[in-house]
Amino acid sequence: MKSLVIAEKPSVARDIARVLSCKGRKDGVLEGDRYVVTWGLGHLVTLADPEDYDKKYKEWKMEDLPMMPEHFRLEVIKQTSRQYQTVKAQIHRKDIGDIIIATDAGREGELVARLILKKAGNEKPLRRLWISSVTDKAIREGFANLKDGKEYEPLYDAAMCRAEADWLVGINATRALTCKYNAQLSCGRVQTPTLAMIAKREEQIKKFVPKPYYGIQAKGCGITFTWQDQRSKSTSTFDRKRAEDILNTCRGASALVVQVSKTPKKTMPPLLYDLTELQREAGRRYDYSAKETLNIMQRLYENHKVLTYPRTDSRYLTSDLVPTLKERLKACAVGPYRALAGPLITQSLPANPPFVNNKKVSDHHAIIPTEQYVQLDHMTIDERRIYDLVVRRFLAVMYPPYEYEQTSITIKAGEELFAARGSVVKSAGWKAVYEGEDGGSDFEDEEGEGTDGSVTAPKIASQKLPPVTQGDMLTGLAFSMTEGKTKPPAHFTEGSLLSAMENPAAYMESGDKAMAKTLGETGGLGTVATRADIIEKLFSSFLLEKRGKEIFLTSKAKQLLELVPADLKKPELTADWEMKLMQIAGRTLGRETFMRDIRVYSEELISQIKGGEGSFRHDNLTNHKCPQCGKRMLLVKGKNSEMLVCQDRECGYRETLSRTSNARCPNCHKKMELRGKGEGQIFVCRCGYKEKLKAFQERRRKEGAGVTKKDVNRYLNQQKKEAAEPLNNAFAQALAGLKFDE
Repeated sequence: MKSLVIAEKPSVARDIARVLSCKGRKDGVLEGDRYVVTWGLGHLVTLADPEDYDKKYKEWKMEDLPMMPEHFRLEVIKQTSRQYQTVKAQIHRKDIGDIIIATDAGREGELVARLILKKAGNEKPLRRLWISSVTDKAIREGFANLKDGKEYEPLYDAAMCRAEADWLVGINATRALTCKYNAQLSCGRVQTPTLAMIAKREEQIKKFVPKPYYGIQAKGCGITFTWQDQRSKSTSTFDRKRAEDILNTCRGASALVVQVSKTPKKTMPPLLYDLTELQREAGRRYDYSAKETLNIMQRLYENHKVLTYPRTDSRYLTSDLVPTLKERLKACAVGPYRALAGPLITQSLPANPPFVNNKKVSDHHAIIPTEQYVQLDHMTIDERRIYDLVVRRFLAVMYPPYEYEQTSITIKAGEELFAARGSVVKSAGWKAVYEGEDGGSDFEDEEGEGTDGSVTAPKIASQKLPPVTQGDMLTGLAFSMTEGKTKPPAHFTEGSLLSAMENPAAYMESGDKAMAKTLGETGGLGTVATRADIIEKLFSSFLLEKRGKEIFLTSKAKQLLELVPADLKKPELTADWEMKLMQIAGRTLGRETFMRDIRVYSEELISQIKGGEGSFRHDNLTNHKCPQCGKRMLLVKGKNSEMLVCQDRECGYRETLSRTSNARCPNCHKKMELRGKGEGQIFVCRCGYKEKLKAFQERRRKEGAGVTKKDVNRYLNQQKKEAAEPLNNAFAQALAGLKFDE
């Protein structure tokens, strides 16, 4: 008898088949003497549409809500039905003795395989492959340590509960809002609280009143000193008169050096990357969206096999990985990393590395290089950039601390104290890995982010200090008053929004510490695997728009938040669900109990929406008539485009007016917009530069670069494809969100 291995994607299946010597090829199957390997294309099976339960659900009617299937049905996804039939045929082969689930190691990966097996009517025993990378070594070790499939049934129960609960709440609430207000309005327990967090930030910014603050500087002897309050150690004051009095007292005064201290200091290496931290860093450095970073990571994981599983929320490694570190160092010791990795390969690692902590790793460890030999010339520029971030961080954690000596000088002028600081590097340590870059330190919040405006002056800046001795008298100092204003919190960027979704406790109204703890432990709103898709969905639903790097709510989103039930806007709902899903996975809560509560909650939710007294108004109507139905069209801004969309959700017609391209302006080098249609298309830059598409192509051709006819045709075909897709089908969007809106 043979074992059937079901992988999540073809690329992973090919890797497994190669290791298992499955050389026989059939359509959708790779076969050997002992194993048969097949695959999904992500999900092949999903929860059935409402109309599969009753034909009347094809029409959206408020009186039919809530929809409450007694037993959830499964349906094969039409686009991938051929591969499903192939997998089903393998499951029922008489020479197949058992099934090995080899989908991604996590809750959603478990669901991918189990839905296929359930729909196909499998009754054969199950085993589970649980690995974090797809190198040959990891696959061999994984198959040598296969687990009994029964161990993962509670994880499957938790995954199924999540899917069914999102169906009941998401589809019912979306239909209710759409029917009630005759507009495409979707909601979910993750996307709606995410919108609410952005709304709260925008409200803070709107209400913020700048407050002036004042400081005093003293310059002389090659040093800039900053005034410090003797009690609070603050470097500024909101009292202008006090600042003026201090300035008048100090002017012309000599200053006594009352203290010179030299303190040895160390800075430990930053932690390894989890997906969220990597997405933030890639956004800050290269302006990649969260989705773009995840896609690049997937290629490096699946195709190049040089990085471990990307969808992780841990920044630590487990102790069993320590013996593999030298091999991983050797694999990535190429090109710019050879000299950096060399010393680490030859020396012994510390007995208890600080980046190893079994208790801080759940399903998957931090993102690190695999043992696969790296060929940098086979990577695109985007892949090289992301790989570079991960490898340098991997090397940095194994380097010693950055050591420096901090010198602090305190002087007294009159009765006031002034301070200056400087530092001397004693050992570059882990910072040598970054060769003078700023990438060594963790990504810091944007200026003013998350504050209430109470931050006043910056900290005392480090500078190069000349020799000064305690007791010296400094003369000829020039005193001056500095002035600034408190700043409001910054608007969200994708990076800071990811962080807020990961740690939404600050946006909880209840103040429930247990829920806040659960949100922290379970990864906040959504998961590392789904947040990028949720943000993309909010843009594609025209609930969010971008201005530069900053994210803003649209009018549609603001109205939606007024109309949606209060519970759906709170992170507490996800905290409550995740707490219970963890209990289901841990066998301490029954699946039936959880789903019974969800059904009751769904009924309450629909009742609230039905009784709502609000209204929805399209305030972005234009005079352009829809060429299909004749109704006036809406002007909407997507993430990277501006378009006209028919107001009738049943019609779904849309037309792109402009799109941010990758073409750079020859004057200011910023990305230009491509506007218009066909031969009349023109590139336009914010700086005022304009250039017709034909002229742009000719210029690029002369420069020896550029955009080929193939590139342009590919872009135009993509536009046509997007224009043909139904945009305002709220039900389709609701279903599309089910997989991701955790």
